[in-house]
Amino acid sequence: MTGRRFLVRTLLALSVLLALLAGAVVMLNLRGEDPVDDHAGPFAATPGQIERGRYLALAGNCAGCHTARGGAAYAGGRGIQTPFGTIFAGNLTPDDATGIGRWNADHFWRAMHNGRSRDGRLLYPAFPYTSFTQISREDSDALFAWLRSLPPVAQANRAHTLRFPYDTQAALAVWRALFFRPGAFTPQPAQSAEWNRGAYLVGGLGHCIACHGSRNALGATDTARGLVGGMLPGENWYAPALDAAHEAGVAGWPAEEVVTLLRTGATARAAVSGPMAEVVYASTQHLNDADLRAMATYLQALPQATAPAPAAPPRRNEALLLRGERIYAQQCAWCHGDQGEGEPGAFPPLAGNRAVNLDNPANLVQMVRRGGYAPATEGNPRPYGMPPFGHVLNDDDIAAVLSYVRASWGNTGAEITPRQAMQR
Repeated sequence: MTGRRFLVRTLLALSVLLALLAGAVVMLNLRGEDPVDDHAGPFAATPGQIERGRYLALAGNCAGCHTARGGAAYAGGRGIQTPFGTIFAGNLTPDDATGIGRWNADHFWRAMHNGRSRDGRLLYPAFPYTSFTQISREDSDALFAWLRSLPPVAQANRAHTLRFPYDTQAALAVWRALFFRPGAFTPQPAQSAEWNRGAYLVGGLGHCIACHGSRNALGATDTARGLVGGMLPGENWYAPALDAAHEAGVAGWPAEEVVTLLRTGATARAAVSGPMAEVVYASTQHLNDADLRAMATYLQALPQATAPAPAAPPRRNEALLLRGERIYAQQCAWCHGDQGEGEPGAFPPLAGNRAVNLDNPANLVQMVRRGGYAPATEGNPRPYGMPPFGHVLNDDDIAAVLSYVRASWGNTGAEITPRQAMQR
């Protein structure tokens, strides 16, 4: 066989192999898809269906991503930071040209269940269809009915700014073939109806794993590990584990206190801030008691991770702690007390605070640098908060004062380095 003939046959074989691989990827991305009628008639929604959709949109915090700051509700435009670039949420209002005005219920169901747009494009999982795939067709139709009832807003969708090759449909198709399979919520007969409702909300519309789950290098959530905590994609906030008492687990709490935290954002022992404050403000405070109790029941029943064995006391840099003590006395003791005792109903204690002792100090750094407030809710309409100190304290100062707090009043957190304090 001549070298030329061998080269031609090799190229042909590679072409066939690539075609087979491309076909396999296409088939993997089509699994679980129902036929879509592009010419279905108008969607006739009932008032009850629209009201249910409004409630479900709150449960899913849809406006949180699909409303830009200062923009029209659900008209899109908010940028979602990821390690691969910025994805801009789409316009969900019923505008024909720029929104979902030409969509029908089948198109919307396919987007929620299969992660595919009306025109067939694969959607990026920043739109968490990896969780939404669990919701029922009935709830999908109700959401569609609600969105169709909104005033149409003519606002063109912004192009994503992703790096190559993440900006290609081919790369997204491979990602989906590896990490996504359409699913459905399956009630567990051994569990109560309340537990099953909570599992449906937490795992589906609530998409809690999007923040409280771990991700691999390509951004896929590890559903097998569950709500084990993780860094928020593209942000320097850590969503603590919901299955661990030493992080954010609530298994040992009274159920009513879990409900109160979800409804108001604050209890005697804890308060939410940062991204979770947005969730309570825009979503969970609006849910009814039955759904909040269902979520609490499910979260309290999560199998608990084993607490880490007590470590040997870390070595302390006395000069660093002395510097931190001086900063604390000047800037922090006014609210949090000389002994980190806090002020009930206003400022949380720092002594024995599990948020202070987290292995990952990202949230502490963000709170000191940016400040933070619990959400304004009906049960906590004028929340106390913490002002930002990023304009007063430099990176070394932040590292020092947080190292002092984590080493004082019985706290056992490791020292924070200036490099860790640099995170913006």
